[in-house]
Amino acid sequence: MTSESVMAFLAEYWLIFLSILGLIAASAFFSGSETALTATSRARMHTLEANGEVRAGIVNRLIERRDRLIGALLIGNNLVNILASSLTTSLFLGLFGDSGVAIATIAMTVLLVIFSEVLPKSWAISSPDRFALFVSPVVRIYVAIAGPLSTAVNGIVRVILGIFGVTLSNDEPMLTAHEELRGAVNLLHREGAVIKADRDRLGGILDLDELEVSDIMVHRTSMRVLNADEPPEAIVRTILESAYTRMPVWRGSTDNIIGVVHAKDLLRALAEPDMEPANLDITKVVQKPWFVPDTTNLKEQLNAFLRRKGHFAIVVDEYGEVQGLVTLEDILEEIVGDISDEHDIDIQGVRQEADGSIVVDGGVPIRDLNRALDWNLPDEEATTIAGLVIHESKSIPEERQAFTFYGKRFIVMKRVKNRITKLRIRPAEAQQPAE
Repeated sequence: MTSESVMAFLAEYWLIFLSILGLIAASAFFSGSETALTATSRARMHTLEANGEVRAGIVNRLIERRDRLIGALLIGNNLVNILASSLTTSLFLGLFGDSGVAIATIAMTVLLVIFSEVLPKSWAISSPDRFALFVSPVVRIYVAIAGPLSTAVNGIVRVILGIFGVTLSNDEPMLTAHEELRGAVNLLHREGAVIKADRDRLGGILDLDELEVSDIMVHRTSMRVLNADEPPEAIVRTILESAYTRMPVWRGSTDNIIGVVHAKDLLRALAEPDMEPANLDITKVVQKPWFVPDTTNLKEQLNAFLRRKGHFAIVVDEYGEVQGLVTLEDILEEIVGDISDEHDIDIQGVRQEADGSIVVDGGVPIRDLNRALDWNLPDEEATTIAGLVIHESKSIPEERQAFTFYGKRFIVMKRVKNRITKLRIRPAEAQQPAE
């Protein structure tokens, strides 16, 4: 064909050219909308809707029925792509004869890949929330029109998959809400958007359902308790010298907790006229003890503390024997980390050595080590670091005995009777002869 005939042909078929360009633009719209609406943050959309953003509400309603939305967009995208390719093929056949089919195929492949797939999807994924808000009004109208067809297509797909034993269900998600939150927080931490302290606090909140009071309680061997049969002066002196505001009181046996004394109640009693420490009857000052099972999870215990407006509970096992005590502060520390005040006693439970090793008291909780040092030691079978060593070694180790597991070298430094009281921990690859 001569140049004059080509120009005449283009002048005659300019409407087809404009139609092809319009169809490519429509394909780009469908591709970008699909990417943005499937990648947008539902949490951010809910926040924006609560703040009065009308388009965010449209986005939320669209993604509530994701299968209907995606089906409608895919139908529209395929429809405009096929129509654009057909028009181009027809046009090129008139321009180039039989070779126009091959030319049209190559040209449309390049145009659709660049301008209808890669470009709009890259744009949408770079800012999915903004893109979704922008296209949502138009998409809502389109889905209202094409939605019934999309629903019919989805029904046919489900029937076909059902023949092969595949069932599609939207009722049960693969991840729980807690797992999704935890995964999002960990991902943001790795990307640097969330600092370690914030990750630990959020993780602490999510862990409340998985931990029991036995995991964080003060064990009975570490409890500070009062014997009700001791002289009143000794009891008063012990309470005033203690760093704790509440202390359990027992009589006859440490398993027989008869009450909990609060330092303020003691001071009020001593402030009574003609009251001397020697005349104090501690049983008239104590509050009724609150006993909780050691299997209670922390979320339930926290709610119980809030309902009762209490701060202190005695932990017992299934036989009613005292196992330890738990306070509201213990649970809050699982969320925010250690809470210290001017009366707290500084206990050196973890010490960094010059050679890079860590010297740890046996009673240090595994969770505290994991938080402080960003380790991942398991805490399902044991609560303390000494308990982990005993569990993994299946024995009560001797002093200077060493074990390697979970990428760490554990060396028993001190043992008192059957209790491991001090350990040295270093990376497994940095093994040295046991001390």
